[in-house]
Formats: sequence, structure tokens, C-alpha cells
Amino acid sequence: MKPIRLVLLAFLGVLFVCWPGLPGHAASPHVVKRGQMHMGTLVFLTAVAQDKQLANGAIERGFAEIHRLEQILSTWIPDSEMSRINAAAGHRAVAASPETIELLEHSLEMARLTEGGFNIAVGPAVEAWNVSRDGRVPTHEELEAARPLMDLSAIHIDREAGTVFLARSGMRVDIGGIGKGYAADFAARVMQEAGASAGVVAISGDMKTFGRLPDGQRFIFGIQHPRKENGITIGQLELEDEAVSTAGDYQRYFEKDGIRYHHILDPQTLQPARLSQSVTVVAKTGVLADGLDTGIFVMGPEKGMALLESLSGVEGVIVGADGAVSVSSGLQDRLQLSLQP
Repeated sequence: MKPIRLVLLAFLGVLFVCWPGLPGHAASPHVVKRGQMHMGTLVFLTAVAQDKQLANGAIERGFAEIHRLEQILSTWIPDSEMSRINAAAGHRAVAASPETIELLEHSLEMARLTEGGFNIAVGPAVEAWNVSRDGRVPTHEELEAARPLMDLSAIHIDREAGTVFLARSGMRVDIGGIGKGYAADFAARVMQEAGASAGVVAISGDMKTFGRLPDGQRFIFGIQHPRKENGITIGQLELEDEAVSTAGDYQRYFEKDGIRYHHILDPQTLQPARLSQSVTVVAKTGVLADGLDTGIFVMGPEKGMALLESLSGVEGVIVGADGAVSVSSGLQDRLQLSLQP
């Protein structure tokens, strides 16, 4: 079998194919789909509602909620809470909103579940690799200098006082590996409160669905072939009131001397994790799906699948380094694979 990776393709181009003719009926629900830039990526929101105004209103609420969370959580915004927490590392505790505290607590729980595979303090090591820009192979000494800054026990959260303190100077946390799923959950919630009966929040590779299409169908997502472009798929998955997130070695990487160096580091070795090509996680919440996929990628197929099977309401697909595909028991009847030799 050729190596494969799984990338969830946004359903946005097929909504109307699944629902022909209905917009011509005044009493039929309306679908509105819009995109905006948030969190450093293009965010697509789709809302199903009884009238166009209601659907548009739900989308406006969704975008506003994502923007609100970005102002709190983004490390690219100098005066965000997360940036202030990082700037005060080793010096003082910083006042934090309930959202910041909750997301940091989720992050620490993901680290526990994945045996340290997910680590929100790995940023200094990732920066040493410079994968998001030109890419470079750092020295052993450079990586070891970053290791003490990744100690999660140095993250002190005081929920009663509403503060967060990073005990090591130079330490910093980055919720990029879990924050998009968290924001998708919030956006989906406010869209429903605003009157949307169904919809999808798609923030890069993190998606949260709620409800069904007006014809009763679930939302359908294609799974793209890993080494082929132009939207060639290897299967599809239906989702309802679920979130999905994918981590893979193809998303950000550089090559040197024929070796691919990607952005998902093993916090133990500080090298790119080599046991997986791709991990897709399906869960009830975006924060859980988003937090687990990276950690399971690091754990690899054997430990990762054992974790998936142990968690209630969580399923997944793991593509190992050798290209072998593992599908959790709860997805085997739902996932339609059509692998090409």
C-alpha cells in the first residue's frame, strides 16, 4: 500500500449539491455560507436557518465570537492575555479570563491523556526548527537549551484568583494546537443561540458541525489522498453534532538532504515525530478533537489507537509511518474508504 495521509476537506462546495431545488420554496430553510480571515487562517461559517436574515445573523455572531477569542488567546496579538502571560514568565502572575484558564486546563489534560505527546510549551523548540519559515536543523545544544522551558509543571493556574503564572523565565505557551477547536465550539454555540438549526464552523483543519442538512442528510467530508493533489480523495465521512481535527506531517515542513522535517515535534526527543503520517480525530467537541490529534500523532498508531478506544465518544483514523491505516471501532461502519494501490 502506498503511504497515505488523511486531510478533511471542507464540505462547503457540496452543500447545495446535497440539497437541490429547496431554495426555490419560500418555506424551506436557507443556507448561508461566508468566509473571513481570523486566527491567521480563512474561516468558513455555514448556517442553516428558516430565513436568510436569521442565517446571516447567526454567521455574524459566529465570526464575532471567534474574533473575541482571538483577541484573548492569540500569541500574535501583543496585548492578548496569552501574550501578557508569556511576557511575565518567571516574574509574576497575570490576570486571566475564564476562557484562558479553561483552555489551559484543557491543554494540560490533553498532555496527561497523550502521555506528554501534546505540550503547549513546546514553542521554543519549534522556533529552533523554524519550520514555519525557511526551516533549519538546529543543533543538539540549541534543543537542549529549550527543554527546561517545556516543563508543564511550571504552569501555575489559580482558578480562584483568576491568574496564570509561568514559573520559568523565557517560558511561553502557545495554544495553536488546540485553540482553533476551542473557538469552533464557541462559535457553533452562539450560532445556535442566534437561530441556526444546523451548520459548520471550519477553522483551517478544525471543524465543528451541528444539526443536519434540510433534506435530513449529515454533513459529508471527503478524505484527501495524502500524496496526490487536486482534491483526489480516498474516502468520506459523515458527521452530525461532532467535531473533527487532523494533524499531519504534510501541513508545515521543509526538506533537507531528502529528509522531511515537519512541525510536529516529539516533546521527548525534540525531533519531528516519526511514528505517524496523519491522525484524524472525531469527537463531540472541537477542543477535544483538536487537542488529541497532535498528541496521538506523537504517540503513534499502537498507543494512539489504544487511547482512542479507551475514550467514550472519541473515534479516529491513524496513518502510520509505513502507510498502514488504523480505524477505531466506532468509525469502521461509518468511514467509507476507497484506497488506491
